[in-house]
Amino acid sequence: MGKPPRQAVILAGGLGTRLGALTRETPKPLLPVAGKPFLDYLLWNLKRHGFERVLFLLGYKAMRIIEHYGSGAGHGLADDAQRNTRLEVEYAVETEPMGTGGALRLAKDYLDERFLLLNGDTLFDFNYLDLALLEGPAAVALRRVPDTARYGRVRLEGNRIIGFGEKEGKGPGLINGGVYVLSRSAVELLPEGVSSLERDLFPRLVERGELLGKPYEGFFLDIGLPEAYTEAQKALPAWRKKPAVFLDRDGVLNHDEGYTHRPEQWRWTEGAIEAVKWLNDRGYLVLVLTNQAGIARGYYTEEHFLQFTAWIHEQLRLAGAHLEATYYCPYHPHGLGPYRRDSQDRKPNPGMFLRAIADWQPDLSRSLAIGDKESDLQAAQAVGVRALCFAGGNLLRFVQDALSESGR
Repeated sequence: MGKPPRQAVILAGGLGTRLGALTRETPKPLLPVAGKPFLDYLLWNLKRHGFERVLFLLGYKAMRIIEHYGSGAGHGLADDAQRNTRLEVEYAVETEPMGTGGALRLAKDYLDERFLLLNGDTLFDFNYLDLALLEGPAAVALRRVPDTARYGRVRLEGNRIIGFGEKEGKGPGLINGGVYVLSRSAVELLPEGVSSLERDLFPRLVERGELLGKPYEGFFLDIGLPEAYTEAQKALPAWRKKPAVFLDRDGVLNHDEGYTHRPEQWRWTEGAIEAVKWLNDRGYLVLVLTNQAGIARGYYTEEHFLQFTAWIHEQLRLAGAHLEATYYCPYHPHGLGPYRRDSQDRKPNPGMFLRAIADWQPDLSRSLAIGDKESDLQAAQAVGVRALCFAGGNLLRFVQDALSESGR
């Protein structure tokens, strides 16, 4: 299985004519929703999945988007340094409308070997890394709707799409959700000039038996109609307020054998990777909060810790899972040099929880903290988060039972 993509490509060149005067001077993806551009919500969702680079495919009012995002500086997440805090942004601009396929074909030299593609005026929230686990030149995220007549039904056999965009009668079924994982080799199948993904690429891939698909049930919103844009003003801020699961690291995600700081020392607890992915698939924020006295005692450096943290994140990503962020406290009252001090971040103090809550604004009433020490539980309880002690066993079953019992 290949590495999951790091590049996201956003189709953001449409005219937005159905929104009338709203898009006369502003491209549709840049329209404000609850005080910030709609695209900001897309970028937030991409960044938390570990995407590091975004390519905008632009046309109408392209300079408005270019001037707003520039190189991407300042548009990253406020997390710890286990990921870049800068989202790198590139642009490909069409001089005349080329259609979804034509815009992508025009930008082929900017594309990674494998990338995520999504529309700049819709948000379909699911675990993007799960779609990337499907191996093939193209994979489509599908949605189940009560009536497919308006959209065109997608017929699925296993994970293989055998019929695409067919308006065949009414009733419930699967439709194209507008989020794809594509390979550059699939883009090469598009003709030069104006073309459409739905008309010119996907039917050809179906004929070759190379178009894969998987249904998802996440939040969906298309701001292309006035009533939907009005709905978005409340719906998107509500969507952003997700429940969180706060995890201690050593003793929860891995067997705690004392100051673990190298890959060869790391042993996942049973069901740990599956637990993180299970939470990702259900829309939880997954945040790690860890005391790291080994830094204070001089056993390893902060730089070494951050490199090791990046390795942990990458191991999860290869399995279709991700952590939103890792927060750590490098201080200890008996540490060395500048690390010799108590800190509000060191559990049982709640500082790391307070920082994570400020950064992510989770719904604490539906959130949960899991630790293996009393200090973990005390820190969570200090900020009003329900906390449970993990004493070993299968972490996936522990998480499932905890959230099932609470009705969350």
